[in-house]
Amino acid sequence: MPVPLFLGPPGPGTDVTLEQDGSVTRRSVLPGGIRVLTEAMPAQRSATVGAWVAVGSRDETDGHHGSTHFLEHLLFKGTRRRSALDIAEAFDAVGGEANAATGKEHTCYYARVLDADVPMAVDVIADMVTSSVLDAEEFETERGVILEELAMAGDDPVDVVHEQFAAAVLDPHPLGRPIGGTPQTIRAVPRDAVLEHYRRTYTPDELVVTASGAVDHDALCAQVERAVSEGGWSLDPQAVPAGRRGSGRPVVPGSGAAVVPGAEQLPAAGRAMTVRRTTEQANVVLGCQGLTASDDRRYALSVLMTALGGGMSSRLFQEIRERRGLAYSTYAFASNYAEAGVVGLYAGCAPGKTGQVVDLLTAEWERISAELLPAAELERSIGQLCGGLVLGLEDTGSRMSRLGRAEIVHGELTTIDEALERTRAVTAEQVRDLAAELVARPRSLVVVGPFDDDVAAQALGR
Repeated sequence: MPVPLFLGPPGPGTDVTLEQDGSVTRRSVLPGGIRVLTEAMPAQRSATVGAWVAVGSRDETDGHHGSTHFLEHLLFKGTRRRSALDIAEAFDAVGGEANAATGKEHTCYYARVLDADVPMAVDVIADMVTSSVLDAEEFETERGVILEELAMAGDDPVDVVHEQFAAAVLDPHPLGRPIGGTPQTIRAVPRDAVLEHYRRTYTPDELVVTASGAVDHDALCAQVERAVSEGGWSLDPQAVPAGRRGSGRPVVPGSGAAVVPGAEQLPAAGRAMTVRRTTEQANVVLGCQGLTASDDRRYALSVLMTALGGGMSSRLFQEIRERRGLAYSTYAFASNYAEAGVVGLYAGCAPGKTGQVVDLLTAEWERISAELLPAAELERSIGQLCGGLVLGLEDTGSRMSRLGRAEIVHGELTTIDEALERTRAVTAEQVRDLAAELVARPRSLVVVGPFDDDVAAQALGR
């Protein structure tokens, strides 16, 4: 059975141990409610360490939009003890790699280093998380950098179609906002607002530190506690970790039930959106609202997405690319969050073939919802997922991320064998029934390309 990560009292001193595949995973709660999870892997000479804060773009309030992504940049720009160059040199001097990633529901700062350099990595990352000065001059410099980053993404029609699809399916819910902000919000947000967002959300009870590879759990706990204390955080011995967001139940579109205070709700109807870009191709995404991150059917959803558009043998690839030559790239995808999710089908095609491609995406989606997957196709899809799961966990970075998602998103850490067992237990009936439920939901279509007409609305018959 999966191992719940909140076994026993949730306060400081809680400790859980899980042995799997020769590695040992442990979880402890430190003073302040800080959670530390490690996976010690024999024979490794390196480790990946990550500091997660359960705060993403969806947690920004009015006047603070873009702050989360701003912080991802600014925390590398100096603390009370280190300059931006000091931070960069600390990792370069040992051949390490450091980076960060912002999501809709969490942010992670991470580094991969040799085993002997883990204490340094913990100290530097904790210093960044607790003690960033958000220097005013650096703030304005980084504003320009972020605007260039957004401009680069805006020049990529694939990025544009996926960003606009998320908005079409989820907006005005906060999950529908772009992770990096918009040029308008980045230009408008003042340093004081970002500083306020930083002080409000980067707190001990929201911090999760994960590490995988050549790492000693007890030593890492001591290093984390010492580093955050030196960073100025007061660690209440009685504090408990912040609760996980959401109830795990999907929000009913248009129900009026509050998701977060003051938040808008998920849209009750699908949308059609055409975005004009001077491109050689049309980029198309068709889909709908999906499953929450805690929905037990997420394993069936993975099988569904794999069979539909997960590889060269998938239905979309075979029908749209191999048989008809209408696209170079076509695939299916799913994203899952606390109260909602999205599923989508993508293809890039000649603008004049957009209507035909949308019809084919629709036909394959409806066909897989109306009939059982043949046994060979089900077995192949499950095998692809199982192989990808194991191969994807061959490095310490993937395992570090798995620990973070388990703690922040799922609330349980399953062994690899358990995850494989759940995937292999998916039946053709479960895949068909889930596909039928999804295909009956209001559909959204986003098309990006050199169009003067609203081809998306035309393709959906609106």
